[in-house]
Amino acid sequence: MSRIEKDFLGSIELSELELYGIHTKRAFANFNISGNRVDKDLIKALVMVKKACAIANYEVGLLDEKIKDAIVFACDEILAGKYDDQFIVDRFQGGAGTSTNMNVNEVITNVALIHIGRKPGEYDIIHPINHVNMSQSTNDVYPTALRIATIWNVRELSEECAELQKSLQRKEHEFEDIIKAGRTQLQDALPVTLGQEFGAYAQAISRDRWRLYKIEERLRVINLGATAVGTGVNASLKYIFKVIEILRNLTKIGLARSDYLMDATQNADVFVECSGLLKALAVNLSKIANDLRLLSSGPNTGLNEINLPAVQAGSSIMPGKVNPVIPELINTIAFQVMANDFAITLAAQAGQLELNAFLPLIAHNLLESLKILKNGIKIFRKQCIDGITANKEKCLEYAKKTPAIAAALVDRIGYDRAAEIAKKAIIENKQIIDVVKELNIMDEKEAQALLNPFEFIKFRE
Repeated sequence: MSRIEKDFLGSIELSELELYGIHTKRAFANFNISGNRVDKDLIKALVMVKKACAIANYEVGLLDEKIKDAIVFACDEILAGKYDDQFIVDRFQGGAGTSTNMNVNEVITNVALIHIGRKPGEYDIIHPINHVNMSQSTNDVYPTALRIATIWNVRELSEECAELQKSLQRKEHEFEDIIKAGRTQLQDALPVTLGQEFGAYAQAISRDRWRLYKIEERLRVINLGATAVGTGVNASLKYIFKVIEILRNLTKIGLARSDYLMDATQNADVFVECSGLLKALAVNLSKIANDLRLLSSGPNTGLNEINLPAVQAGSSIMPGKVNPVIPELINTIAFQVMANDFAITLAAQAGQLELNAFLPLIAHNLLESLKILKNGIKIFRKQCIDGITANKEKCLEYAKKTPAIAAALVDRIGYDRAAEIAKKAIIENKQIIDVVKELNIMDEKEAQALLNPFEFIKFRE
């Protein structure tokens, strides 16, 4: 059986299966853009905020106990995943998140009404704004929910980074005795070990972990209680202090009220900062992926220093070809994160005066970056890093052939003479040690000791 809901713009018919209301229905029609709904974590966080608000409003004497209980029940049902299909608003929307807030308000209201034996739409009993949205504005509940959802995802991403770091460190130890030619600007350079290269990757990821850990300090500062413009209109001080305490207990996050609610309401720089950290992580991951693609190139006409796990056939025309699809996936994810960061930057600077209208775009891009990085890193670790093997003989061959070994001669014969020897080795396709012996620059024993590639990976006393 359908129902008719009205607002100051007119009326709309809704079916009995539609537990959202007229505001959501209008938003669905207005913002039918991508077909992608608002991120589930953002909805979950917003429902937690609504639950905390209902309890706080009751405890300060503003909300009837029966209505509070019905709202809390509805929130718990939604958090259990029973009404995911009712959150239909597109991720791309105008209005600073009002459509998402109203979608949540209306679904909570109608689930609560059903719970107490009433019909959806009987808003004289429980009202989406008067009761569920009591003491609130989109402008404080939406950014609060976004901060909570971001913290959840930052923590999950940090855990994946930790596992990736461990995998890279295992490879560092596994390959610690595999000597190879270093390369600077893709040209032959002094010898290094393959383990040292993987150790450098692990160090980069460890810095990303630290940055992710530190950003939570700023994400925990919320503007709940600020209401529309940061002045707390329609929210009592008792409620403001109470609701943050309740929300802190619900989320198990050390949330804190902003010292300047207007600042926390109008400025989105914390999300820009967080996105910037994700971009830095994406840069490091893409660099690692680039290196792995290069080091595994071949097998017959490339560097062929390492072998990546073969995960799928690489060509529809060239039999037996296997491509580095997992590192390519990481590159692709990194490009998207960088693009998302630019969109977040534009959206954050486009805020005007007391509010940023583009928080939904920030939310979409930030949460997407967090999720694709988390999922991508897990795949990168399991389907690529953990299965990498080394071609030890090929690495040693390159280490012996690099003309950069001539650097060891500089202290003995000077830079210019060493450069001549390096040039001769390159032209004649010989190893440096062979040219040194050929020119009788030193005896073989001394040459072997001085030009041993393994000597180049140690710091001198």
